[in-house]
Formats: sequence, C-alpha cells, structure tokens
Amino acid sequence: MTNETQPGRQVEGWLEPGKSNVQLIYVLYLVGFVIGISAIVGIVLAHLNRGKSEPWIETHYRWAIRTFWLALLGGFISLLLIVIGIGVILMFAIAVWVVVRCIVGLQAVGRNEPIRNPDSWLI
Repeated sequence: MTNETQPGRQVEGWLEPGKSNVQLIYVLYLVGFVIGISAIVGIVLAHLNRGKSEPWIETHYRWAIRTFWLALLGGFISLLLIVIGIGVILMFAIAVWVVVRCIVGLQAVGRNEPIRNPDSWLI
C-alpha cells in the first residue's frame, strides 16, 4: 500500500490555503483569549495564504485579517482609556466583537459562502 493520493482527489491540509485553513484561523483567534500566541499564529497564517485561494475564501482571509488588526487597535485604545475607567468596558465590547465575527466567519465558511462585506468594521 502506498501513500499516494487517488487521482481526482484533492487533499487539503490545515496549513494550505483553503476552507480548512480559514476555519483554523478563526479557531486560533478564539483560542487566543486563553493562549494569546495562537491569535498571532492565526494572523501569520492569514497573511501567508491570502491571495492563493478561490475568491469566496479570499473574503474570509480579508475578514480575518481585518478582525485581528482592528481588535489590536481597539485593545490598544481601551488600554489607554483604562485610566478613566471606560477602557474596561471597551475591552469587553471588543472581545464580544471578535467572538461574534469569528462565529459569523465559521458559519459562513461551513456553508461555503463568502463574507458579504469583508471590509466592514461591524459584524
């Protein structure tokens, strides 16, 4: 028995551009709330695989990349605003925003659908 793939069968790995990779990126973002380094791994994967897949998957890469960078910006702003007390509330709101965007992305990729507006700041 050999390790060759059958003709016509595509093997999609977790680290190769495609549906599984996008799902991994979303999960890494969610795990990032517990293990912070995983979100950094997710953004690196998203940047490395952007531009190498089908158009509907490219919307997910754009969505995931924007989610990371906007959350980082929001986290920095909320860190500065902790001094006046509103930063804690803003940090919680950003965490909810990231979770919702990851869930929306996971649901859409599970249905093989693109993100409708990947450039949106909202959900």
